[in-house]
Amino acid sequence: MLSIDASLVGRLIAAQFPEWADLPIRPVEFDGWDNRTFHLGRHMTVRLPSAAPYALQVEKEQRWLPILAPRLPLPIPVPLAVGRAGEGYPWPWSVYEWREGEIATHAPVADLSAFAATLARFLVALREIDATDGPAPGQHNFFRGGPLAVYDAETRRALVALEGRIDTDAARAVWEAALAATWHGAPVWFHGDVSSGNLLVENGRLSAVIDFGTSGVGDPSCDLSVAWTFFHGESREAFRAALPLDKATWARGRGWTLWKALIVLAELPGTDRLEVEKSRRVIEAVLADHERHG
Repeated sequence: MLSIDASLVGRLIAAQFPEWADLPIRPVEFDGWDNRTFHLGRHMTVRLPSAAPYALQVEKEQRWLPILAPRLPLPIPVPLAVGRAGEGYPWPWSVYEWREGEIATHAPVADLSAFAATLARFLVALREIDATDGPAPGQHNFFRGGPLAVYDAETRRALVALEGRIDTDAARAVWEAALAATWHGAPVWFHGDVSSGNLLVENGRLSAVIDFGTSGVGDPSCDLSVAWTFFHGESREAFRAALPLDKATWARGRGWTLWKALIVLAELPGTDRLEVEKSRRVIEAVLADHERHG
């Protein structure tokens, strides 16, 4: 990882966008992993990919977000400018409008079932947008939207590592069911990382969806992970009811969710207790959901 700080951002802005050189720069309160994000003045943000794989997402977002935005029922990021490598930073980067709101990870939600239904309607609208020439699964989004088989070996290694710590027989059954539920539909738009950290809340309601770095066109089942990572009980069922998807798509959605939770649980013990505990809860929720709906 590069050292990406406000000083670097200031140098990049001064060299490439001198009209903004006098604006204050400070890190956002809650940052992500793929990008380092900074406030630029009061109304803009600067996003710099934190590693080479994430840099592939810059051009995609710059091209497609303005096309998607008018067709969606909630705001999404608005790109204002694209920066180039410089000042010791090796990749392209972006300037966006600042979007008000607090991420759902930390914000109080007034009615989680209504929140889930609103999100589902957003995803339905996203899938209805013409996917012609949209970005197919690949390195730019770590093959989200493609066949789950790309992560088969990794998942099976995690299952072996977790023997005795979780119900690996049940988890293996969920994974096998997901692999067997082959996607046969036409490619559609998907977000790729529908998580609480990418959902903004204002006045207790879903107000915007951000971070389309892993978006693309293909199988939309990867967008279902939020059903088990954020929703539960009535809100999970409200999310399910508002999405016109077949059982096979939900099976693949459980597969995407299980893959990520398994590798976190297998790889992070002793390093990130909160993430490990969350992954264990997600695995339990996925297994129970498979038992109920599979």
